[in-house]
Amino acid sequence: MLDKTVVRNVLEKVKAEGREALTAPEGKLLCDAYGITVPQEGLAGSAEEAASLASEMGFPVVMKIVSPDILHKTEAGGVIVGVETEEEAKAGYDKIIANAKAYNAKADISGVQVQQMLTGGQEVIIGSVTDGSFGKLVAFGLGGILVEVLKDITFRLAPVTQEEALSMLDSVQAADMLKGVRGGDPVNREALADMIVRVSELVNDYPEISELDLNPVFATKDGAIAADVRIVVDFAQKAPRHRPSQDEIVTAMNKIMRPKAVAVIGASSEEGKIGNSVMKNLINGGYKGEIYPVHPKADEILGYKAYKSVKDVPGEIDTAIFAIPAKFVPGALTECGEKGIPGAVLIPSGFAEAGEPELQDEIVKIGRKYNVRLMGPNIYGFYYTPENLCATFCTAYDVKGSAALSSQSGGIGMAIIGFSRSAQMGVSAIVGLGNKSDIDEDDLLTFFEQDDNTKIIAQHCEDLKDGRAFAEVARRVSKKKPVVVLKAGRTSAGAKAASSHTGALAGNDKIYEDVFQQVGVIRARSLRQLLEFARGVPVLPTPKGENVVIITGAGGSGVLLSDACVDNGLELMSMPDDLDAAFRKFIPPFGAAGNPVDITGGEPPETYKNTIRLGLQDDRIHSLILGYWHTIVTPPMVFAKLVSEVKEEMAAKGIEKPIVASLAGDYEVEEASEYLYQHGIPAYPYSTELPVEVLGAKYKWARGAGLL
Repeated sequence: MLDKTVVRNVLEKVKAEGREALTAPEGKLLCDAYGITVPQEGLAGSAEEAASLASEMGFPVVMKIVSPDILHKTEAGGVIVGVETEEEAKAGYDKIIANAKAYNAKADISGVQVQQMLTGGQEVIIGSVTDGSFGKLVAFGLGGILVEVLKDITFRLAPVTQEEALSMLDSVQAADMLKGVRGGDPVNREALADMIVRVSELVNDYPEISELDLNPVFATKDGAIAADVRIVVDFAQKAPRHRPSQDEIVTAMNKIMRPKAVAVIGASSEEGKIGNSVMKNLINGGYKGEIYPVHPKADEILGYKAYKSVKDVPGEIDTAIFAIPAKFVPGALTECGEKGIPGAVLIPSGFAEAGEPELQDEIVKIGRKYNVRLMGPNIYGFYYTPENLCATFCTAYDVKGSAALSSQSGGIGMAIIGFSRSAQMGVSAIVGLGNKSDIDEDDLLTFFEQDDNTKIIAQHCEDLKDGRAFAEVARRVSKKKPVVVLKAGRTSAGAKAASSHTGALAGNDKIYEDVFQQVGVIRARSLRQLLEFARGVPVLPTPKGENVVIITGAGGSGVLLSDACVDNGLELMSMPDDLDAAFRKFIPPFGAAGNPVDITGGEPPETYKNTIRLGLQDDRIHSLILGYWHTIVTPPMVFAKLVSEVKEEMAAKGIEKPIVASLAGDYEVEEASEYLYQHGIPAYPYSTELPVEVLGAKYKWARGAGLL
């Protein structure tokens, strides 16, 4: 039973005294209240009292200075370990007090904590930090050099479930240490996970706890006990970021992405002007809604009646696209608010990214005042193909499909457009987010979640303004549709570049990595991966199990494909004897069954056909990776067509499994790869990595969504 009264009383006392940290005895009170196991201890006010306490709890003991002004006790010479007798306890008390006064003559000293000394077991660290974007996070790592030097630590959003806490124990590099090595006992995983859960609940219940460290925690086969607790508080909590409700977000985003009428503020008849490009894209892209050009002097632009202000437009407007200099945006945005326009697409740059945060703050206030949602500023605009809407100054785009992509960077947006066009990847949307003064990734997730035209959401970002809100939405959306994120700033150099680009502060990348995993987001490691996942993951059927089999005509490809499976968390099936024998019927004696199944390079089309058919027919196999080697006997297009035929033959019988292919050979393999892709088989020339990465991404999503 949690005793929240004790916790509240302690925190109120600390606040009243103007302190930023709890003493160790106060920390113990909080731990006791939440059922976090800590050693026996007592506070001594004299050398004699220290000796008496130590004798009562049994030697050896640890002695530590207790002072709200001395947080780093060891540094102050305020810790003595392994005290064995009453005489040592008395001497230790005097020494600790003397050291503390020498360290900080003005320190308020409460006394010396005498604590039962713990020995044996595996030392681990359990704690919590408050991140500027994600809020409360709980952390777990192995003690000593593993956490200090190797940074072997993992994070999760607080609070966590028991299952999530158990996953943390397996997420550190040295996870095997917990399972018992060199004859040692494994730790009690349930007890450790329970302590993580309780810490996460404590910090979640009390936002003023900004940091909490249990270090070390001694984990044994019998349980877990925290030897030391450090708690830092911050009573100056910043106001939570304004977030509309989910219904409000959906309503506003539908108005913006599916407008019945659009105004172009700064529309122009002059070639080379952004306002001219936006008008042409709306017209030439095939948008069927109303288009209202807004210009202070023109009567007509590109055949459309022009208006001096949006307030002069007789009908309703859903979205206003801004193509005017930054300094004029606040005035025009105010008029949009007075007109009751729900959305503004702010193409202009010259705001926070250009050293003008006050100007950006001003438009945010205007948007909030009039309930106008802002996309941008500093963006290329957006495309929404189901409505033939090209609300952008970039080239028009009309290849419709099910992938929705967004980018924080305009340059990355251009790459998305170019790849999508080149690969004939159908998209439902391409959206620029820029400075994210208002609309950000979680608004887009909320919209695309209920958008029947979208099957996968792929996002590039340099930061998350509200990581907590993103994670909460992504956790829900990823159960229905794959969410892929390319988080830039993985390295210190990348983070520095990101911070100078759009005012982003790229946080600890390990936090992003772990939270993405926690909420089911697939993380792309490169721009190419983001694009290939967006293209390939929706093509693949959802696997029904973990068993992957490689069928290859080249032994070298089989080795590289096997490595790629390990790298991408895929499980190569251990081939049963009967299935092994079945494959051997179709391959030459010098080939190799097992997994990979190596049919060798000189085999005719029939060998590929028979082995692939067997792989699809056997229920124990859940997905196939094909490795093709260009030969005269089975040319590339012959291979591509036979694979497609077998796939369609099996589909007619109700058998559908993910198939990806790697093609090695002369340039003809490019055409063959494209043919396979058009027939539902993600295929790549000259690469053994990309096809397996795409399959791995599908598996990550299926696992996170609970479909396996």
